[in-house]
Amino acid sequence: MKTIRGTKDILPHEITSWQSIYKTAYKILDLNNYKEIRTPVIENTKLFERSIGNLTDIVNKEMYSFNDQGNRSITLRPEGTASIARSVISNKLYINQPINRLWYMGPMFRYERPQQGRQRQFHQLGIECIGSNMPIADVEVIKIAIEILTKLQCEKEYELEINSIGNQEERKKYCQDLIEYLKKYENDLDEDSKKRIYKNPLRILDSKNLNTQEILQSSPILKNYLQKNSKKHFESICDHLSYLKIKYKINNYLVRGLDYYNHTAFEIKTKTSKQQNTICGGGRYDTLFEQIGGPHIPAVGWAIGIERLLLLKEKNFSHTDTIYIAIQSIDNNNHMIWKIIDLLKEYKIKFELDISNYSLKKQIKKAYQLNIKICFILGENEMNDNFITVKWLQTGIQQQIKILDLRKYIKYLQKQLQS
Repeated sequence: MKTIRGTKDILPHEITSWQSIYKTAYKILDLNNYKEIRTPVIENTKLFERSIGNLTDIVNKEMYSFNDQGNRSITLRPEGTASIARSVISNKLYINQPINRLWYMGPMFRYERPQQGRQRQFHQLGIECIGSNMPIADVEVIKIAIEILTKLQCEKEYELEINSIGNQEERKKYCQDLIEYLKKYENDLDEDSKKRIYKNPLRILDSKNLNTQEILQSSPILKNYLQKNSKKHFESICDHLSYLKIKYKINNYLVRGLDYYNHTAFEIKTKTSKQQNTICGGGRYDTLFEQIGGPHIPAVGWAIGIERLLLLKEKNFSHTDTIYIAIQSIDNNNHMIWKIIDLLKEYKIKFELDISNYSLKKQIKKAYQLNIKICFILGENEMNDNFITVKWLQTGIQQQIKILDLRKYIKYLQKQLQS
């Protein structure tokens, strides 16, 4: 039996990387007073039709929908924001607390052609700042995304692109002029763009077809249709980003693939020529809550693709903070190993005890392969004379530590591993 196409097992040796992302995000988001929320993976299909939009590729082509035994149309969630909005309305979170800062991490589902970094079951880390229409809220969520990527040592691997797509009235006027322009080149557009001209012309701006991109170079630009308030909102965001020394590029053709966005749209992209290079995408959505039957609640947020993040920075996830314990077969009832383990636990130092019964040479080789920094070696001589050999694998330095001095030495190691 094999996994279903587009799905993947997350194996034990990979989980460490996932946990590293979760722990990093949790610490940063907790400091910023964002609270974790977990919503069901199945929702009423109408939720996504009304929020994402009937004319989007996600709703038309990519959703996993089915009728349950009660003949209700159910969909595996293709993204997280609509579910969060539904939860805020269902649980009336906005009544006692006008500002809700929420975050989530979990699986999403879209029927797409599987490729590197994109599966049919994929995972997202996302945040939503709900209840404020102030530009500073947009800046806050962008800043947090940058902080998380920086903490994960991605600061040299990405670039931030931002744009303002205005409000509904401004976009309506822009789309009318964009359609008139594109009609002249209808026969030269790629097939997907031809279908979108009259139904969803904004999505053509996101086309990866080189010929279509060339046609768009002389098309109307959305920023020229923005009125005073929209311009002021966007200029304020840019001003704060500059003050924070967050580098950004204004991309006049940047739009998001979901209908609920307005005003701010942004993407954080990897510095690669590959088309699927967006690692984080988000923006403002001030009308979403009303679209799904709730009150007017302005909001802004983003989502990071975990699989793409892992591809980008898999080299940074290692076991350097783990002590590897290589032991010779213990057949003389020597209980020293348990004293060592109890001390490591007391000082909250991760360890891996090799119980393979391989030779010490093979066990140490395994520690090298795991990119371990420190190996405790407990052979026959060590057990007979009550000491351990500590080998620093990156330098080759070896030390002999008496069991009586081990507590003091492990306390020293704790500081070294945390630095």
